[in-house]
Amino acid sequence: MPLAPGISPLHSSPPKVGKSQSRDGSGKKSVLGILVDPVDYESAVEHVAEAARNRRGAAISAMAVHGIMTGVSDPEHKYRLNSFDLLVPDGQPVRWMLNLKHRAGLRDRVYGPSLTLRVCERAAREGLPVFFYGSIPSVLESLRKNLLARYPGLIIAGTEPSKFRNLTPQEKTELVARIHASGAQIVFVGLGCPRQEIFVYEFREAISLPLLAVGAAFPFIAGELEQAPQKLQDLGLEWMFRFSREPRRLWRRYLLLNPAYVVLACLQAIGLKFPTEGRRPTREILFG
Repeated sequence: MPLAPGISPLHSSPPKVGKSQSRDGSGKKSVLGILVDPVDYESAVEHVAEAARNRRGAAISAMAVHGIMTGVSDPEHKYRLNSFDLLVPDGQPVRWMLNLKHRAGLRDRVYGPSLTLRVCERAAREGLPVFFYGSIPSVLESLRKNLLARYPGLIIAGTEPSKFRNLTPQEKTELVARIHASGAQIVFVGLGCPRQEIFVYEFREAISLPLLAVGAAFPFIAGELEQAPQKLQDLGLEWMFRFSREPRRLWRRYLLLNPAYVVLACLQAIGLKFPTEGRRPTREILFG
């Protein structure tokens, strides 16, 4: 079964490099003060599946340059990110930094859309129901159809679109109840960065299941958003393709944050240390 338009084929056997971080987070490595896990697809998928089988909460996100820089610029968000169980290197520049500074030896990034597909493949094989939260109804419907066509055994326990606003405490309680009632054991969150990471941070104890913040995975897998050619992805130039498609929405992200990342990464590479301590958020931000 071919993938939806815009999704690159999965490697038949992902490279076995890197190790999943230990429970105390000792495997994490600082990228500008954000603690990223030097893991491959296999380790990341196993981490999710193990948490799902044991119905154990886990906060997981795929970190590209934009995600790193949101933590660098905001001490409260740095605190959130550095409390996650697993931050995988979604962007090539993040992977390069792990290899350059920490000698991680990663041969591939852990790209959010591909990670989503791999987790769904494992979920279908093990009978682990999944839930998708975020985006809009039309994208969720196309996502559901494409995933079921590719993985007929996948149990999609439910989908729910974003409200694109802050939720009330009552709405949070009701959402948590709906997810629990669905029987889901894995929850994918597609609200965009940094809203999805804030959601995972604020909901992880209440939902107490593996929560994966996977960025643009929903529209990519749904076939609603065109993906960059593989060569551009491999060169770390996916941002150029996306910027050419949505310049008005993405210009700040790519024209301001990308150069800042390069400068700071060079400084870290030559020995500048970035603090990993953030500031505990003083209030909930129930964006949904």
